[in-house]
Amino acid sequence: MNVEYDTLIPNNVNLSSDKKVLKALERWHPGYINWWNDLGPTGFQNSLVYLRTAISVDREGWAKFDYVKMPEYRWGILLAPEKEGRTIPCGEHYGDPVWQEVPGEYRSMLRRLIVIQGDTEPASIEQQRHLGQTAPSLYDLRNLFQVNVEEGRHLWAMVYLLQKYFGSDGREEANELLNRQSGSEDAPRMLGAFNEVTPDWLSFFMFTSFTDRDGKMQLEALAQSGFDPLSRTCRFMLTEEAHHMFVGENGVRRVIKKTCEEMAKAGITNPYDIEKIRNLGVIDLPTIQKKINLHFSLSLDLFGSEISTNAANTFTAGVKGRFWETKIKDDHILKNDTYPIMDFENNKIVKKDASALLSLNMRLRDDYIKDSSVGTKRWNRTINSFNIDFEMKLPFEGFNRKIGSFMNANITPEGEVISKENWNKKSDEYLPTKDDNMFIESLMKPVYEIGKFASWISEPDQGIDNKSGDFEYVKIHDA
Repeated sequence: MNVEYDTLIPNNVNLSSDKKVLKALERWHPGYINWWNDLGPTGFQNSLVYLRTAISVDREGWAKFDYVKMPEYRWGILLAPEKEGRTIPCGEHYGDPVWQEVPGEYRSMLRRLIVIQGDTEPASIEQQRHLGQTAPSLYDLRNLFQVNVEEGRHLWAMVYLLQKYFGSDGREEANELLNRQSGSEDAPRMLGAFNEVTPDWLSFFMFTSFTDRDGKMQLEALAQSGFDPLSRTCRFMLTEEAHHMFVGENGVRRVIKKTCEEMAKAGITNPYDIEKIRNLGVIDLPTIQKKINLHFSLSLDLFGSEISTNAANTFTAGVKGRFWETKIKDDHILKNDTYPIMDFENNKIVKKDASALLSLNMRLRDDYIKDSSVGTKRWNRTINSFNIDFEMKLPFEGFNRKIGSFMNANITPEGEVISKENWNKKSDEYLPTKDDNMFIESLMKPVYEIGKFASWISEPDQGIDNKSGDFEYVKIHDA
């Protein structure tokens, strides 16, 4: 499964023998580079960045690290190894051999899934394009760019599937992926969270911790697909996605750690003494909690409505499964199964059983919440190590929702139903205010000196690729 580098596009799908698809991708390539230069990271396109590039899809030693200019990064098409004898793991085709070609009856369904996944990849790059101007260190700047180039590679992965398996329709969809733009009034990205701005680095860390974790859940579900090329594509994407979540979760932890360190030095024990804490040049813990509330609730909306016939149809067709489908002990068809869901009826939160088949979004969201709670525990261990009486929490799943059963319900982060009037009075306690955001943005001053870090974030425990703390991750002077 080594990667071929004898074409413009590195790949392990034998593109050199697939001239039609190779030519289609080569025609798409200039438009991609134009998009990258126009809407990719601002101001650093000529800098040498210490990036990892996939050279294999083996579990060990699959990447190499070296300096490269981002527009010259070798974006490639990489599929995980084919699993001999693999069968469709769910739905009415359960146990049948997986498909190597698109089944005609599921063509439009599969194309839409691939397009939606593909649309998120360039969207996040567009959202983050200005962050390099305020990077807290060269280490963080490099991590931002690593996330960006890999999201770009994930776009290539989806475009390959569209070009290879969906003919002229696929080519049109591939072009549209470059025509939409995050936040555009005329041609916005397809999912709401990917049209939000990412104005500061704490927002970036929250995005990569929570929204990229949604990406992980969706990729895991697509990796169960009976359409084997999609499954194999997503399985390798997950290998890269793990680093993106590390950047987010560890970034938030380092912000928390720096705040706690400065509080300890100043002898401040009350985490709600916000003015004194902010005067130390760090972000107070209650404001970090409000950012968690915001980004977690935005990410929950990405799972869609709790009850969904679309999700049921993709599962029944076998084109998308559940999180770790093959490890679940049931019949993998779900015709008569139920699943507990939360609903909002008559201004009350109720628990009830619903069709497991129709509740697949809810189940995936529940898996996401469990996965997200692991990061919260790590953050709290950092706070506890300083003996500060404060605990980061994930808000109740009905808080601040714009999609699904809890859409526009007035529910606190603790899960209490309140009146609209009380919500309006207290919402500043739950979500970042304009003043909160202005304070955070006031801290966003770039630090490009080798081995130095901004006042509001601690150094990482270890560097990338076992490099020392004073390693020059981005050669700014070469820009």
